[in-house]
Amino acid sequence: MSRLTELISQIKSKDSQLGMDLEREFKALSSRREFGLNFERHRPEIVELPNRVVRKGDKVRIIPERGSTKKGDQKLWLVKKIKNTKKESLATLEFFKKEEKENKEINVDDLIVVAEFQDYIYPGLVSTGKVENGDDKPYHTVINGENYHALKALTFTHKGKIDAIYIDPPYNTGAKDWKYNNDYVESEDLYRHSKWLAFMERRLLIAKELLNPEDSVLIVTIDEKEYLRLGMLLEQLFPGQKIQMVSIVMNSQGSSRKVEASRVDEYSFFVYFGSAKMNSTIIQTLPSEDKQSQTGQERIWYSLIRGGKASLRSNKKKTSSFYAILVDDNGKIMGAEDPLEPDQDPEKLIKHPEGYTRVFPKQNNGNYSVWQCSRDEFLMRLNEGQITTGKKKKDTWPILYIRTGTVEKIEAGEIEVTGRDQNNAVILNNLKRTYKPKSVWYVKSHNAGTHGSMLLEKFIGRDFPFPKSLYAVEDTLRMIVKDKKEATVLDFFSGSGTTAHAVMRLNKQDGGKRQCISVTNNEVSADEQKELIKKGLRPGDVDWEKFGICDYITKPRIKAAITGFNVLGKPVDGNYLFTDEFPMSDGFKENAEFFTLNYETPISISYNLAFEHIAPLLWMRAGSKGKQIDSIPESGWAVANSYGVLFDLDKSSEFYKALNAQAMIKIAYVVTDDDRRFQSIAKRLSKGVEPVRLYESYLKNFQFTSAL
Repeated sequence: MSRLTELISQIKSKDSQLGMDLEREFKALSSRREFGLNFERHRPEIVELPNRVVRKGDKVRIIPERGSTKKGDQKLWLVKKIKNTKKESLATLEFFKKEEKENKEINVDDLIVVAEFQDYIYPGLVSTGKVENGDDKPYHTVINGENYHALKALTFTHKGKIDAIYIDPPYNTGAKDWKYNNDYVESEDLYRHSKWLAFMERRLLIAKELLNPEDSVLIVTIDEKEYLRLGMLLEQLFPGQKIQMVSIVMNSQGSSRKVEASRVDEYSFFVYFGSAKMNSTIIQTLPSEDKQSQTGQERIWYSLIRGGKASLRSNKKKTSSFYAILVDDNGKIMGAEDPLEPDQDPEKLIKHPEGYTRVFPKQNNGNYSVWQCSRDEFLMRLNEGQITTGKKKKDTWPILYIRTGTVEKIEAGEIEVTGRDQNNAVILNNLKRTYKPKSVWYVKSHNAGTHGSMLLEKFIGRDFPFPKSLYAVEDTLRMIVKDKKEATVLDFFSGSGTTAHAVMRLNKQDGGKRQCISVTNNEVSADEQKELIKKGLRPGDVDWEKFGICDYITKPRIKAAITGFNVLGKPVDGNYLFTDEFPMSDGFKENAEFFTLNYETPISISYNLAFEHIAPLLWMRAGSKGKQIDSIPESGWAVANSYGVLFDLDKSSEFYKALNAQAMIKIAYVVTDDDRRFQSIAKRLSKGVEPVRLYESYLKNFQFTSAL
């Protein structure tokens, strides 16, 4: 129920006639549709924070008794005070946002802290482990937390720095696959579509802040349930940007439907910012009708003879493209004679000296045609190695050439020239042959069953609903960041971690140092919740949280991909396929660190009492490379691989020396509430080092990132 309908209900309870009159007018207004997408901006979601310690001033909910399957109390309460005794901690609660005062006292263990989306948040990160196998490579990061709040955190670290966002959000099918207001949105919910749109809009608006406006791409996957609404939403949120929808076959056998056609595909929207474009790819997204291409052999050489009736010599009054090409007995092209006049019969020409053959453009039916180019262009192309002969047929040699489009790819470096053959023709490295992607992708490796579900099971030995094919995500990202070997990719609906896995594969193929930021919550599936509740467990318990998607699926998958060992400690069975082939047990030369999002108070931040939780954000802003400065040193300053932090301004001289000794320093954080001293220190920093004042910049950033 929207906020407006909620208010109308309250009025009805006090004045039924007035309530009905307002409802009638509301329905009349809501039925009107202007041009474009119209939907209700529902009350922002409320997020439960099970791992957060209850403090005075917190907003909380009362959770059900252990073992209870009843829906918990959805009221919001304000913690007025906490009284600790030897046996228990009791919280005094006041009913939140209600004229009539209602108070109660309840055990702190029966409370869960909540955050409303209109609230300011002051995020921090707590490390929960890392995998290091990539030497000096930047770290992939996984953030366990509500993705809206995680996105807000990233506005401090990555505003305008993200090269590509790839998300696979809930498809709003009516299944229990996404939550709103901490409750599953069911298919019969009359507001299901508008809730989903409001849910997506809030997150996409922040995503827009993170993308590089000069050159970046947003990719959103969806199925037929919401693709029309999503398309309109993207058009409204990103006016003026290039937007294209691509259809991707992920199950050629189809998902069975009772009445409808079996679904074989889903859709990806590409939103291009600035100069961004979809690059050519090494895969053919749609099988070619060319038999040679279908066999996997690259077709480079084509017949120089023009085909069709319009190309017949008899139809030309005069042509410079009818001439004899001279070929020796070994198939080497020796040159070309002058073009013949229209009345000259090639059959009556004086025989050329022995050892040579005159080749004319004769079609298979015996009719004379013309060549694809004039004699002058032919000789130029011959010199460039773009003309050769094929296998001799009967008494003549087929003359072959490279089309203009292929020549352009050679010049652009997309097809590699590795040498010349005996005919002086170029030898091409077909492995570098690329194709222009089409709007329909039908590729064997994109099967979500074989290369999604079955592949994932090799790494974690567990089921996960509807993971993407690893190779489908890899191919998608390759088209966007193949030329950006240090790109930053963000996935804030990361699920099983396929996007991070795909980024690691791209790095393996070209030696790149791309990094992926993965964001997911630790939601336990609806079916698993029932079983855990029966055992007397509830959110926040260790044995509950370990079955959440982040801890149970995402982190184990990324760890296994890097190390090459599955969750049982055994080598991952099988080989990676298609664009390259090597054992999965080899792992990747990559690093990753795992974090849980937490919430700080502005006071603790201002007084430098929360540095250990702010520290990962400073590290991420500097590129997520090397060592973190995770505590306040006695020296009053610290310098890591790409950034430094000055805590004691009296130690600034020592700080400058340490910074200057490091070639890769990007940022200098200065902890001070004195702007004049900060500016003085900033002026003395080396060129190219960004000065950032803590904690003024941090606090100000989150005061301006409020929800719709």
